[in-house]
Amino acid sequence: MSQTRHRVDGAGPLEPFRDGFRGFLSAEGYTPKSIGLRLAFFSHVSRWMGERGLAPDALGAVGEEFFDERRRRYGWLTTPRSLAPLRRYLVMISVVRADSAPVEAQSPAEELIGRYRRYLERERGLSAGSIELYLRHVRRLTLAWWPDGEVRVGELDAAGIIALVRREAACGGGARTKTMVCALRSFLRFLYATGLTERPLAQAVPSVADRRRESIPRYLHPEVLTALLGSCDPATVAGRRDLAVLRLLARLGLRSGEVATLSLGDLDWEAGEIAIMGKGRRRERMPLPPEVGDAIVAYLLHGRPASTERAVFLALDAPHAPLSRDAIKAIVYYCCDRAGLPRVSPHRLRHTVATETLRAGGSLTEVAQLLRHRWLQTTTTYAKVDHRSLRSLTLPWPGVSA
Repeated sequence: MSQTRHRVDGAGPLEPFRDGFRGFLSAEGYTPKSIGLRLAFFSHVSRWMGERGLAPDALGAVGEEFFDERRRRYGWLTTPRSLAPLRRYLVMISVVRADSAPVEAQSPAEELIGRYRRYLERERGLSAGSIELYLRHVRRLTLAWWPDGEVRVGELDAAGIIALVRREAACGGGARTKTMVCALRSFLRFLYATGLTERPLAQAVPSVADRRRESIPRYLHPEVLTALLGSCDPATVAGRRDLAVLRLLARLGLRSGEVATLSLGDLDWEAGEIAIMGKGRRRERMPLPPEVGDAIVAYLLHGRPASTERAVFLALDAPHAPLSRDAIKAIVYYCCDRAGLPRVSPHRLRHTVATETLRAGGSLTEVAQLLRHRWLQTTTTYAKVDHRSLRSLTLPWPGVSA
C-alpha cells in the first residue's frame, strides 16, 4: 500500500514541521509504511487544528472530538495514544511544552494520590518501580474506602485498618499481602506527616508473617539453565538481546528492574566492571565476567537499534523504547517457551546464582556480596540448599552409625 494513498488532504498549522517529523520518525526506526501512515495522520491533525484556528502549540486541544470524527472515517490511529510520537517531536523542537498535555478533572481521591506520589518521589526517594507498585495498592484501597472519590480521612481508624488487612490476607497470597501492608503503612505515614490525620495510624497496621524463609529457595539445575541459554539464537537480533539479558540474570544475579535500568554509561569496558543501581538507589560496581561482556558487545554491535536512548536494552520495534522490568520478565518467559521448559521468573535465576555459588564452596558472606544484600539475614535462607555444610551440623539417628 503506497504512502500517497493514505495522505489526508489539507494544510494547517503543523505543515511547516512535516519534513522534520518525517526525519524524526525515520530516526526512531519506523518503517517506510509506518512513516506513511503517521504522516497521513499528521495531515489530518493539522487540518483539524487549522479548521478551528488552533496554533501549533495547542496540540493538547486535540482530544476526543477529533478522534470521534476520525473513527467515522478511518480504521487506523484512532486513539489518543496515536498522538504520542507527534507530541514527542514537537516537544523536542520546543513547539510544545513538555507539561502541556491536557489534564482531566480529578476526583479528590486522585488528587490525594497525586500528592502521595510526589511525597514518595521527593521525600522518600523511592525508585519508579516501587512508586508504581505502592500506588497500585493505594488506589485500590482508597477506592474501597471512598468509592465516590470524596476523601474522608476522618473515617479512618485502627479497627477498620486491621479489618482491611485481614480481608486482604484472606483473599491474596502472602507476598501480595506483604507488599500491600508496606504500601498501606507508607500511605498512612504520608497522611500523618502532612497533617491530614491527627494520629499515626501506620502503627495500627498489623504485620504479616513472612513465610518465604520456611521454604527452600527454588533454583534451576545446570542442564536446565544450559537449555534456557541455548534457546537464544545468536544469529538473530532478538536472540543476541535475549542472550545478553539471560547472562546478566543467570551469571550476576541481577534483578529484572536492574537489567531494565542498565545504562550505556554503566559499562566500564576498560576496568571490566558494571555499575548497578540496586534497591534504595544504591549504586554498586561489580566485575563483568567475559561471557557476559561478550554477549552484551554482540548485542550492542549487531542488535541494538540506533537510538538516542541511553538504556542498554531497547524494544525491537519502533520507537525502540527502553525495556521495562515486565519486558525483562517476558523475555525469560519466551526463552522458557522456546526451550520447552516450564516458565520461571527472572528471580529464579537469581536464586540459581546463589545456590551454585554455595555449592562451589562459596560462603554466605560471599553470596550476600554477590547479590548485594544489605543484611546478611536476607542471605541465610540459602543455607538450606548447602547440604554439605548442613550435614556436618546434624546428629546421627539413635542406633545408626554416623
